[in-house]
Amino acid sequence: MVGVKKLAILGSTGSIGRSALQVVEAHPDDFEVVSLAAARSVELLAEQARRLRPRVLAVIDAEAAQGLQRRLESDLARRVVHGSAGYLAAAADCQPDMLLSAMVGSAGLVPTYAALTAGIDVALANKETLVAGGELVMAAARKSGARLLPVDSEHSAIFQALAGNDADQVRRIWLTASGGPFRRLGREELARVTPAMALDHPNWDMGPKITVDSATLMNKGLEAIEAHWLFDQPLERISVVIHPQSVVHSMVEYRDGSVIAQMGVPDMRGPIAYALGYPRRLAAGIGPLPVAEMGPLTFEPPDTERFPALELAYEAGRVGGDMPAVLNAANEAAVEAFLAGSLDFYGITNCVEAVMARHTAKPAESVAGILAADLWARRRARRWLRERVV
Repeated sequence: MVGVKKLAILGSTGSIGRSALQVVEAHPDDFEVVSLAAARSVELLAEQARRLRPRVLAVIDAEAAQGLQRRLESDLARRVVHGSAGYLAAAADCQPDMLLSAMVGSAGLVPTYAALTAGIDVALANKETLVAGGELVMAAARKSGARLLPVDSEHSAIFQALAGNDADQVRRIWLTASGGPFRRLGREELARVTPAMALDHPNWDMGPKITVDSATLMNKGLEAIEAHWLFDQPLERISVVIHPQSVVHSMVEYRDGSVIAQMGVPDMRGPIAYALGYPRRLAAGIGPLPVAEMGPLTFEPPDTERFPALELAYEAGRVGGDMPAVLNAANEAAVEAFLAGSLDFYGITNCVEAVMARHTAKPAESVAGILAADLWARRRARRWLRERVV
């Protein structure tokens, strides 16, 4: 008989976290939520805490912690922690069986690494953790024996398509991409894209940062680096293909010519439920895929001239060391500026390219070294943003 699985959820107020709680609350006999963490969405976090009664609640700083405490009855308010130490407490101190790492950006690296080091299984929705620190994170998982289960729809699809097969049988991994809302726009039209336009994704409901990354195709480049670490495949065997219908979530091509694809309704509750319940398949509240009524499924190569972010990510992955951490940090700073209206669409990749050009890659030997590269890249990106000619 399968016992109750204790869950820690970092990023519980984001799109992945909210979907995960739908899955969890649909299976009350299977899960106990022992901690929740967010940044500043204290109203929603308080609501989640009242429903789930976790042992630990973590937020980004003391101000957010005070705001959360004011919204909670005394027994829950005593469990509020904040800052880096708070996130570490939420990830590992309450001894969960599994951590759902769904924080946005490189902030997820340290608590995810800590959980894996402690032997806690991780359901990973925070791709930046492996982009920035893949070598260290995978080494920690191997040493402790903790499992790292992918939550991104593409990596979940690959994980499922690899089941029962050895990595040395793989000829190629195909990451599918919707192409975002702008796949048919020319360069002049792309230069005029606004944040509101970029946030209108045709198929997926995601947070602002990931949605913008999808529009630039940076998201797919980050996913290629993540796939390299997760599935022990060289980058040259990982390709991206545009699939606008978002029905085939990714594919694995084997050396005998067979291609195994995972298909499904584009709903993140599916891969979340697969990771949280693994190896069991839990009902995720998703209806059947209407196969007979779907119509044609189309595939096309990405255009890296109109969407240069994809090739920048592959370049960072090929260089290795701490260069992917620099790529990721510069991109986070640039996307933040774009969403604030102070940078145009192509300015995102111009900023990332400029920061990468000023960096000499160093080996990824420690988490501290990765965080130092991350901080350097953010400062360099902000300097570029201040000094550029508008």
